[in-house]
Amino acid sequence: MFFLRNGDFLRITEKLFNDDRAIELPINIVVMLVVGMVALAALVAIIPPPTKNMSVSIVESGENGTALKSGNTVMIDSLNANSFDIDVSMSVVDPDGYPVRDANVVLRGLGGVATGVTDDNGMCDLFTADGASLSLGSNQNEGTLDLTISANGFYDFEKTNAVMIVRTS
Repeated sequence: MFFLRNGDFLRITEKLFNDDRAIELPINIVVMLVVGMVALAALVAIIPPPTKNMSVSIVESGENGTALKSGNTVMIDSLNANSFDIDVSMSVVDPDGYPVRDANVVLRGLGGVATGVTDDNGMCDLFTADGASLSLGSNQNEGTLDLTISANGFYDFEKTNAVMIVRTS
């Protein structure tokens, strides 16, 4: 056991309160905190910007072999349109109006699919081909296609009923 004599306790207490070395600890903590905050700010500055939304516009669409018309509605004239192909031209831009290049574009529905990649101008021409043709049932006069677009640095774009197919005769 450790015992103090009467005067030793006062001397130790006085020595402890008069010791200036203890002031260094709070200053060191403040300095480390400031340096840590600067390092954290530097790390946050080099993190890439968060993902953005895309803006998609269907420029033209139509049945394969016919003149394309502006908009997202394709008119099918054939009564016997059990299987048909379509062409769709679209534009993909970021919120600032700059083109989104190398975005993967998928248009699907009615038993078919069309895929493509946007070019340097953000444009993509989709067309269905043999083996991926669309079809309407015998009593079905209309149908829709769903659009999905994905690109690095952007949220995935999904639009149901993006293209409308209508049989007119």
